[in-house]
Amino acid sequence: MKRGIEPRRGLARAPISLPENRKGKLRLDMNESALGCSPRVRAALRHLDAESLAMYPEKGVAIARMAPYFGIRPPEMLLSNGIDDALRLIADAFLEPRDSVLLVEPTFPMYRFFAEQRDARVRSLRYDHALQFPLEGAIDALRASPSIFFLANPNNPTGTLLAKSDLKKILNAAKHTLVIVDEAYYEFAGVTALPWIRLYKNLIVTRTFSKVTGLAGLRLGCIFAHREVAQVLRRAESPFPVSIAAIAAAEAALRDRAFIRRSARQIVRNRQYLEDRLVRLGAKVTPSAANFVLADFGARAPRIVSALARKTILVRDFAHAFGRPGFVRITVGTRAQMKRLLAALERLI
Repeated sequence: MKRGIEPRRGLARAPISLPENRKGKLRLDMNESALGCSPRVRAALRHLDAESLAMYPEKGVAIARMAPYFGIRPPEMLLSNGIDDALRLIADAFLEPRDSVLLVEPTFPMYRFFAEQRDARVRSLRYDHALQFPLEGAIDALRASPSIFFLANPNNPTGTLLAKSDLKKILNAAKHTLVIVDEAYYEFAGVTALPWIRLYKNLIVTRTFSKVTGLAGLRLGCIFAHREVAQVLRRAESPFPVSIAAIAAAEAALRDRAFIRRSARQIVRNRQYLEDRLVRLGAKVTPSAANFVLADFGARAPRIVSALARKTILVRDFAHAFGRPGFVRITVGTRAQMKRLLAALERLI
């Protein structure tokens, strides 16, 4: 490379290789919504006129309208270009080189990615062989006062959920640590730390419109924090982080609460159906609180994933995250989609 355009030393590589050519296939690999979005969303997008599209979006006005849905005040909320952008903003605002970041892995790989982009030092604890969260180990690690603790609840890819009592133990132990609770799958679990942002200045909660509302293609996330912390984030964010189309779609999605409730209930029912039948097929299944199921097929997992792909059924092999073949993450879809998947698995197994 010519002088002046070399990458920064230690620049992290993107942790996710995004699949392509997925259209027309049964996509159970990316935790997207199989139920689509509310009809109100499509109507809102159709009604965007030429004048609206020619204007820069007014995110402050949108936040003022959306905040009551979440039970918070507008100064406690920011919008982002998906949760990925929210995590980047948090890392940019609060991490300096050589700061310490705590993770419990396997988890969403973007936490490590953005920490390493900031040249932070990552300390990683691990879920045990039964995929139990190391609560005592996390509390002990917090005594060293890392700068940030990234915590997905429910966790991806395990689907496991920390109880509110355990979350409170972590927050009470994190006296000098910013705790990021990523609630991307909140609607399927029902456990949230969001009401505590006024009690704990060191708490940030993130949510996404990519899951239950079915807006992954429009990229919109939310950041919730104590107003003083939110103000720090505002100083670091770009002027126009989200598009007018994403804002219009999100507002319409929140107005259709009945659709959100129906979608969440349907996924939870189908999740239980999938878990039960995977166990009958001999897989080890970790009970999930998200819109996916993690199944352990043992040494035959790579062959199963490849064979399903040949049948245009896409699932996610997580051997890299666990250090051995076996773990496969499967997005929960419609009942018909789950029956198609299970029929294919029965023939393979």
